[in-house]
Amino acid sequence: MTPAGPDRAVALRPQACPVCAAAGAPFLSIEGRDYFRCPACDVRYLHPAQRPGREAEQAHYLCHENHPDDPGYRRFLSRLADPLIARLAPGASGLDYGCGPGPALAAMLCEAGHRVALYDPFFAPDPAPLAATYDFVTCTEVAEHFHRPAQEFDRLRALVRPGGWLALMTCFQTEDARFAAWHYRKDPTHVVFYREETFRRLAATWGWACEVPVKDVALLRRPGAGA
Repeated sequence: MTPAGPDRAVALRPQACPVCAAAGAPFLSIEGRDYFRCPACDVRYLHPAQRPGREAEQAHYLCHENHPDDPGYRRFLSRLADPLIARLAPGASGLDYGCGPGPALAAMLCEAGHRVALYDPFFAPDPAPLAATYDFVTCTEVAEHFHRPAQEFDRLRALVRPGGWLALMTCFQTEDARFAAWHYRKDPTHVVFYREETFRRLAATWGWACEVPVKDVALLRRPGAGA
């Protein structure tokens, strides 16, 4: 691990934050991977040139064993599903954005009486669901993979109806001293690392409300009547 000191700062060109476009500062260099820190929205992010290619991404995702009927995986997803369901009107319509090859969360929400469309750039690439709007949009264990998070969040924001919810789950980055050894950082497809404060600031920028019912889950609500 190499601190991003003066010499390293000279070697690395400044990289705008991919979430809020503020000027990012060199943070750490670890095993040939260079990370930056945003002073405005508090994310840490990988140098854009070091992000994995599409084929490498997909190959890595296929190694995941997240089955819709796996009780352990369902317990994990319930950290988002339970508080979201508690806030939804009966029969709400939603979109699982980045559903993966086994859309367990969508199945859980359908079992609760809601209707859920699917979209995933690798596993459910039909863009038709992106032309609609929804009472809720879920994005679980996906935002850390975004190569262009500002554009992705703009898209997600536009998919939510007035009064609706954008429900996000990603492992919040907390202590910088633990970043190098953090298991989440070591996943080669994870390129942006958020803090709770990141989502609170994002919501404030949009004029939305933000709740964090449990660690690693942010529920952003668009103002207006509805869901």
